[in-house]
Amino acid sequence: MSGGRAETIGSDAHVTDRGIPASAPARASVKRAFASRSRARPGGWKAVDLPQARPFRDRKPRWFKRPAPGGPNYRRLRALIAAEGLHTVCQEAACPNIGECWEHGAATFMILGDVCTRRCGFCNVQSGKPTHNDPLEPLKVARQVQRMGLRHAVVTSVDRDDLPDYGAGAFAAVIRAIRTLNPGCTVEVLTPDFRGEEMPLARVIAAGPDVFNHNVETVPRLYPLARRGSDFARSCRVLRNAKLMGGERVRTKSGLMVGLGETFDELLETLWLLREHHVEIVTVGQYLRPSRNHLPVVRYWHPDEFAAIEREAYAMGFSAVAAGPLVRSSYQAEQTLRAAADAGAAEGSGRLVNRTAASVSASGPRPAAA
Repeated sequence: MSGGRAETIGSDAHVTDRGIPASAPARASVKRAFASRSRARPGGWKAVDLPQARPFRDRKPRWFKRPAPGGPNYRRLRALIAAEGLHTVCQEAACPNIGECWEHGAATFMILGDVCTRRCGFCNVQSGKPTHNDPLEPLKVARQVQRMGLRHAVVTSVDRDDLPDYGAGAFAAVIRAIRTLNPGCTVEVLTPDFRGEEMPLARVIAAGPDVFNHNVETVPRLYPLARRGSDFARSCRVLRNAKLMGGERVRTKSGLMVGLGETFDELLETLWLLREHHVEIVTVGQYLRPSRNHLPVVRYWHPDEFAAIEREAYAMGFSAVAAGPLVRSSYQAEQTLRAAADAGAAEGSGRLVNRTAASVSASGPRPAAA
């Protein structure tokens, strides 16, 4: 059977080439309710039953204690964000720093809805088939930045593999809107990998963000477990291309989490790979399990280990490093950018001094004044 025509098979009944009776009534359209996919087996094996994993209700070390959010500024921001129908990664990812950041008037806006097309085993954002489409979202975000009086705005998104440009156009529109309404505000974008395609990335870089951030999240060995649908080498290429496209006007940034079973040496090797791909700013924090259906914590890293990571990263040449148990990619982003800018200025001054000294040495000693 071919061509989709109906044929007679041993009776007067006509069927199509898919075996469906031609006279069968059309199937009624059924609207399925959204259900987030489980992350209990993101790597194809039962991660929640790993013998070395810590139980879900395990008591966390003392350094994770934080006061519950609920201050006056926190409540004000929550009401403002809800009134505009906006999303923040602070809420969707259950960030432990939400009380501190919102009380200080800082938030990370999440555009393109709150449903992701991928299902990373560590992420608290719901996954499924997105339906969000708000042409006014860039203006809403820019207006919210204006109301909050932000000097540094951070914008991220869910993965939107369902869109032709993977959401790059929305990022570019938000950057332009923030620039228009808030001329003195710096802009940091935390983007997906755009499936490694260069044109969507070029569209974002052309809009002129001050910081381009793309998190690699974990060491390469754990990608099949933690980041199905993503690729470590592809993420590194995105970061390198962002720097090559943006040059000195765009700083590149990436983030990692620990606690999924990686070793200290693996982490250092990953940092070296990021540095080789022109990443200038890096953040490292502890993974905390959002629910039973997410990947388990294998171990909690001690604050002293984070201090060692920070020292090693600076020795590798990163211009700014934030490492700590509760550090997240956007945590104190404005201060991190300022540190990177100061480091860049100091490095530039050092190069100028070296060039001047070399020039004096090459020209030889000056003749004595008569």
